[in-house]
Amino acid sequence: MLKISRETKLKPQEAVKKAVAFFGHGGYGLELKAEDDCTAYFKGGGGSVRVIAAASKKGSSVDIESVEWDYQAKQFFDKLK
Repeated sequence: MLKISRETKLKPQEAVKKAVAFFGHGGYGLELKAEDDCTAYFKGGGGSVRVIAAASKKGSSVDIESVEWDYQAKQFFDKLK
């Protein structure tokens, strides 16, 4: 299990949207189990990914918890600006 955090200039809703595109059907094909303005939860491939975004002074703080998708979670953070 991996837990990582990163600050981004994006609003929480924008960060979640990018996560859905990256991990969901348009990206790695994980099944989107739950989504709202600040969170997204995916399952598939024997693991899961939870993305949580919260507003901060400069945009948002994004936390990811992954099981079996650690490499991809780090890739997502590398692309998140």
